[in-house]
Amino acid sequence: MSESTQNTTERNPFTKPGFVISAALVIALIAAVIVIFLLPKGDGGAQQPAPSALESNSAAASTPSNAASSSICGLPSTSETALGTAPGSNWELVGRMATPTDPDTFGPGVTDTDGFRSCFAHSPTGALYAAANVIALGSSTEQDELKLADKLLVPGPGRDAAIRDAENRSPSSATGTDSAQIRGFLIKSYSATEADVDLALELPNGALAHSVLSLRWLDGDWKVKAADDGQIFNGTSQLSSLSGFILWSGV
Repeated sequence: MSESTQNTTERNPFTKPGFVISAALVIALIAAVIVIFLLPKGDGGAQQPAPSALESNSAAASTPSNAASSSICGLPSTSETALGTAPGSNWELVGRMATPTDPDTFGPGVTDTDGFRSCFAHSPTGALYAAANVIALGSSTEQDELKLADKLLVPGPGRDAAIRDAENRSPSSATGTDSAQIRGFLIKSYSATEADVDLALELPNGALAHSVLSLRWLDGDWKVKAADDGQIFNGTSQLSSLSGFILWSGV
């Protein structure tokens, strides 16, 4: 989740004018939260663009059938579209980040021998667990960046860009002992096919930040939607407090 200072400065739009975020927070966020393939790239800075009419029509035409809506590993689904309270969660470390886990109800229903976690419930809580686990996988230096890009992102230009970026990078040499930790969440929006999950994080320096992950239900699991340049985080900014977020944390 880290790279050289030079490359980070060149590629991270948080350092561009217009972002209300301190340099210290930028460094901590990059070092503790964002794996290489998740780093915002290029001159980005705008949030992920709204889908075009053609994309919207395609999404409507591809609304999943009952079979396609089923979890790939058999986790239960729900017709609920909101989550107003923190779920009672078990937590375990992924890398150094406390991460929610409920393999029989919300996910991850599958954890492979490399520690890669997948298969989350088709529900608001399942989407929340998926977003939290994506952040945690990205924070772990033990995870293969190319595999993360390949398996976690919705197919399209953004996923292709992330894969190319991962292929062209040297393995991470991060050796930090601290990590960001989840402190709260909001489900910004939810439907049977799309979800926007806003996660509040406490960084190693004690600062608070938040960022939105946009997810799509695809092939029986939640995948992350990336912008064409590979950026997956929307609206990242510093927080002065956790006011407005539902408190939820494992440590």
